[in-house]
Amino acid sequence: MPVTAPPSDTSTLASAAFGARPDLFPLPLGGDPVASWHRAVALGGQGRYAAARAELTRLHRATGADGALLSLAASTEASLLRQLGRHREAAVLDGRAAAVLADAPPYSSRTAEARCDALTGLAADALGCGRVRLAVRLLDRCAAALDEAEGVHGTVLRRQRVRLHWVCAETALASGDFATARRRSAAAATEAERSGSVRHLVKSDLLRAASWTGESDLAPARDLCLDVLDRSTALGLVPLRWAAAMLWDGLGGGDAARRVRDESAALVARRGGRFATIRA
Repeated sequence: MPVTAPPSDTSTLASAAFGARPDLFPLPLGGDPVASWHRAVALGGQGRYAAARAELTRLHRATGADGALLSLAASTEASLLRQLGRHREAAVLDGRAAAVLADAPPYSSRTAEARCDALTGLAADALGCGRVRLAVRLLDRCAAALDEAEGVHGTVLRRQRVRLHWVCAETALASGDFATARRRSAAAATEAERSGSVRHLVKSDLLRAASWTGESDLAPARDLCLDVLDRSTALGLVPLRWAAAMLWDGLGGGDAARRVRDESAALVARRGGRFATIRA
């Protein structure tokens, strides 16, 4: 029998998306556009791609969804594609996320969040397409926009800080700058812990593990990678489990790592996603 989602619970959905319960399933229904967006984010984090896309479609059709929220929804859909390695398609949606903000209130906190999400998304897309210099320029723009927004609102936008640190770390890794990657991934982990986002902390730790692969002693990278693998498995964060298995394979995990990788990819495929590239 199909699982029926429980009634709407806004705080529960926020916790599933960006808080302490990324493992929660089935998820409550989204009773308003923001809750619907949180539901889509949480579903995507669990690798439930078809369900996440369906929720985003409902959000686009909902009344009361402002330009900033529609931008966040487009960035979220882009992130689903990027998780699967489809960076060029994701760039179209991230570009749309940026364009939607032309008529959004310029100094609202949600507009600031959406603008930074669009810029970090575009930077990650550029990086995935091998355009490192473009990624750096976009990250600089995001950092400036984030500094301005935090100055206006007098508060730290922690989720946007985490995302900025992530893509900066990934860009550093692509450039062979392991020291910067270690610094930025550690900063991401600190901000994620302060924000209370369990999923963001797991991903930050995965990047920390990757940043340690530049050392002659790979034991710390391997140990943290396996810890991330255990946590992502326990929490049902299948895309992060797949990514951890990929890193483990590169660190000498052999058949065991490839088995986890393939199991994760098969589960993602059953949930409506397919990774663009799986190394043999």
